[in-house]
Amino acid sequence: MRFSKGFLPLLLFLAAGALIGGILGQLLEGVNFVGLMPYFTRTFEIFDLKDITLNLGILQLHFGIRFAPNLISIIGILIAFWLYKKF
Repeated sequence: MRFSKGFLPLLLFLAAGALIGGILGQLLEGVNFVGLMPYFTRTFEIFDLKDITLNLGILQLHFGIRFAPNLISIIGILIAFWLYKKF
């Protein structure tokens, strides 16, 4: 079974890789593996759009986007891209 090559499947693969890597990074945060784990679990803020408020009188909306992956989630993104290209 092959996936159709397109933008949406690639985006889903990359999002899944980032999500799984981020969860692994949070789970492994307390583990001390030869002193390397703090480097793998430290986040790097790439993009941060502060909270924007839209007040419509009876409805108030808040928008904000923050992208701060850790090294394990970046590795997850790379593995997801490799899997996408392979299959």
